[in-house]
Amino acid sequence: MKPFLRMATPQDAAAVRAIYAPFCDHTTVSFEVPAPSLDEMEARIRKISEQFPWLVCEHGGEVLGYAYASPHRERAAYRWSVDVGIYVNPRCQRLGMGRALYTALFKILVRQGFYKAHAGIVLPNAPSVGLHEALGFKPVGVYRGVGYKFGAWRDTGWWQLGLQDERPEPSEPRGVRVIESSPDLQEAFEAGANLLRT
Repeated sequence: MKPFLRMATPQDAAAVRAIYAPFCDHTTVSFEVPAPSLDEMEARIRKISEQFPWLVCEHGGEVLGYAYASPHRERAAYRWSVDVGIYVNPRCQRLGMGRALYTALFKILVRQGFYKAHAGIVLPNAPSVGLHEALGFKPVGVYRGVGYKFGAWRDTGWWQLGLQDERPEPSEPRGVRVIESSPDLQEAFEAGANLLRT
């Protein structure tokens, strides 16, 4: 069976945590310390999935990577912008999974009516920078020494992607639930899955 993309559910929390926790506990990729508990991860998936897409890549019954969107900021004028994050099991890197997950995620975000996606990357992280820039993200700035982890102050770079052309009086973004049963969702999954290398 080929790998495929789908929406995450709270039942994926253990698999998602297994991918994410090592990045928290052993690297500077995530500033989160310690790694979230299983209950916390389940709650996050549940909360984010009420409004935004959280996707997983599954193969042979195993979740191998995930990507999601979340609010960029709380103020009302930011509501057409999102932050995005992506994590892939290290043994599955260089199989196109990051590109596949992000491609599907961005197509869904456009259907929802979002205009800008932002990614924060703890520096240095050449593979993550390479992935984001290959997908069209542009660097917009660096927060110098913004986090302290493993005995050193760390910089975070920020990248931005235009999801669609700006227009005056944009329509309100739609919740992800609105498009869950639409052909747009399956089209987005297929567009991403077509980029996977097995």
